[in-house]
Amino acid sequence: MPRSQDDVALLDQLHSAIEAIKSELSKKIVGQQAVIDDLLACLFARGHCLLIGVPGLAKTMLVQSLAQCLDCDFNRIQFTPDLMPSDITGSEILYEDKSSGMRDFRFVTGPLFANIILADEINRTPPKTQSALLQAMQEYEVTSSGTTHPLPHPFWVLATQNPIEQEGTYPLPEAQQDRFMFSIEIDYPGQAEEVEIVKRTTSPCEAEIQPRIPSSDIDRFHALITRIPVADSVIEFAVKLVRATRPTEQSCPGRLREMLTWGAGPRASQYLITAAKAYAVVEGRPTPDIEDVKRAAPPVLQHRLVRSFHAESEGVSARDLVGRLLESAG
Repeated sequence: MPRSQDDVALLDQLHSAIEAIKSELSKKIVGQQAVIDDLLACLFARGHCLLIGVPGLAKTMLVQSLAQCLDCDFNRIQFTPDLMPSDITGSEILYEDKSSGMRDFRFVTGPLFANIILADEINRTPPKTQSALLQAMQEYEVTSSGTTHPLPHPFWVLATQNPIEQEGTYPLPEAQQDRFMFSIEIDYPGQAEEVEIVKRTTSPCEAEIQPRIPSSDIDRFHALITRIPVADSVIEFAVKLVRATRPTEQSCPGRLREMLTWGAGPRASQYLITAAKAYAVVEGRPTPDIEDVKRAAPPVLQHRLVRSFHAESEGVSARDLVGRLLESAG
């Protein structure tokens, strides 16, 4: 259980706020409940997220609506091959005071200075610009001309990738993908859901999203997640699961060893436990269990596994490998 009565009250407050957010999002977003749960878990676990999906699945609308529910500043950055680091971080400009004639350089902030950033098609921009974004994700600050500028709090990055078109793109290296806590795959809606989407989007009525959580409360909820206790058996299971992804480990199942070139690092173990805590909170439970770790395994692990040529030639995806890993773990 949380350690104090204040934490218990804050846990109840967070769970109520999450239910209010889900209700508010349902005004615009049809279905995608699992994706919404994953996004909320990632948000309150203070992790960044990769969204993988084909165009037209309302990824931008989902993120923008969530930002409105949280009463947060939101910026969408369309990544293109000619985008430079200063285009997103900001740059120094020469400013002249007309009354005194004095000139000096001042830093003008870029679109990165917002609470929630949608980095649309991050794999379409060169590594130099990708690195500028990823540095901000890790350090929560931007350096320009030797001066460090802190980013606003909270700061949350959601980056999208199109899994279909790969020509002319700059795939994120494994080390940079590791900076993202989650990789969430968004699939096509079901038939009934698609019918409802068409009805809503072709009628004159448009729902408005109302704020449900002030942005100032999000840091308090982040701190609450870190204080949630976890049983040693749950931590041991998470570590065992991650170590089983490394082909050099004896615990790696034989049928998976030939499918993997590299496994997940210690950051994955940390994220599994943090995500498990967040999933428990999303469902109103005071502490996570092993099922929460299993639930967190696909979004945490699938972008951290490097498949072998054998796996690629057989068309076995990283998500398939995580599924086989969970089956072997029991």
